[in-house]
Amino acid sequence: MSLSRRELARFLAGTAALGPAFALAACGFQPLYGQRANNESVAASLASVRVEPLSDRAGQQMHNFLRDRLNPTGQPLSPSYRLELQLFETVTEFGVLRDETATRANLRMSADFALLNYDGQSPLLAGRSSSTTSFDILTNPFATAVSEDDARARALRELADDIETRLALYFSR
Repeated sequence: MSLSRRELARFLAGTAALGPAFALAACGFQPLYGQRANNESVAASLASVRVEPLSDRAGQQMHNFLRDRLNPTGQPLSPSYRLELQLFETVTEFGVLRDETATRANLRMSADFALLNYDGQSPLLAGRSSSTTSFDILTNPFATAVSEDDARARALRELADDIETRLALYFSR
């Protein structure tokens, strides 16, 4: 059986396209949110985490962002794990004008977190996540407050995304 040049080119192109797929399969790559060997998914493990409430407004926002990512159907009725958080915030002003007033500020949010068995006290996973966002300091105090609140919400979303990813990596092992 003899292949024409066109058929040979198609065959080689198809083989070249399948090469990376076989290479990924051989390296042990598996999707983060796929089914695991014990038939429990990472999403199911994340949904069994109860996010402990935090006191201030930023803490409430962080709690809601994490709860939406970990358990979109609401807090679990019988959680296997609990997530404890502590938030830290610093604001650094820069972009100083000649009259020594700042025009820009960086807002840095950090979160220390610990994943524990629901009944236990020793952490299964602990870490620190941080995010820096910036906002304009305007002549109108209300506009500045709105700008700062938006920067805080963006930083908290980034923290929640990072913590969710780190928990998912922990549960995927």
